Amino acid sequence: MRVFAYIAALLTAAPVWAGLDVGMLERMRAAQVVILGEVHDNPAHHAAQAGAVAAVQPAALVFEMLTQAQAARVTPDNRGKAEALARALDWAETGWPDFTMYHPIFTAAPGARVYGAAVPRAQARKAMQEGVAAYFGGDAGAYGLRDPLPRGQQAAREAMQMAAHCDALPEVMLPGMVGLQRLRDAELARAALRALNEAGAPVVVITGNGHARRDWGVPAVLERVRPEVSVFALGQGEAGVAPEGGFDAVRYAAPAEREDPCAAFQ
Repeated sequence: MRVFAYIAALLTAAPVWAGLDVGMLERMRAAQVVILGEVHDNPAHHAAQAGAVAAVQPAALVFEMLTQAQAARVTPDNRGKAEALARALDWAETGWPDFTMYHPIFTAAPGARVYGAAVPRAQARKAMQEGVAAYFGGDAGAYGLRDPLPRGQQAAREAMQMAAHCDALPEVMLPGMVGLQRLRDAELARAALRALNEAGAPVVVITGNGHARRDWGVPAVLERVRPEVSVFALGQGEAGVAPEGGFDAVRYAAPAEREDPCAAFQ
């Protein structure tokens, strides 16, 4: 009984779980795949992800930020040491924010297998040249990569890409950029299903809000490929503004301190 009382106390201690309420955590635990969105440079979002991972204790973690080759470099010896793990992953060369924000996610479930789903820059260029379906391979049709998007969604996604790149992209590039986002959704979904098959449930996916959204992100791809798999998607907003796309739950944090990314174009 003391053990159960201790666990119950942990579950109701908000600071331990970085603002995630008990009801939300229970919904996560009931899912086979839990997708945790983020704004990449927001430390509070990563703290919430680490709290969720600690509570769920997944069998596997899938990272948008890692290739599968990088994921294979995570070992019991380096996993608990932030500097050693960052070196093993060549994190400084990836362009992602400071690794100290991500490291607690790795240690929150030290027994979880780690998978990567990143499309490296060189491979992204190749995919844009050859087509994302050809790059993805034989399952491209099942993952929806051979199907054109509805016209309205294509236009909306192109507009989002233009805004995300400070209105500085040539319009001719926009269809290819949307294709890359679809490819990344598919790669994340494929990695999650591989992890589910190999490690078992639950699987937690660490990714940006744009990939976590239910309407056309990873949850939609999983629904298409394996509709029987239960999915929970968390979006994380800033200053009370919810990320677009629909989620099973949304939590909020203060905005991260950041410079204007578009200042160089003004």
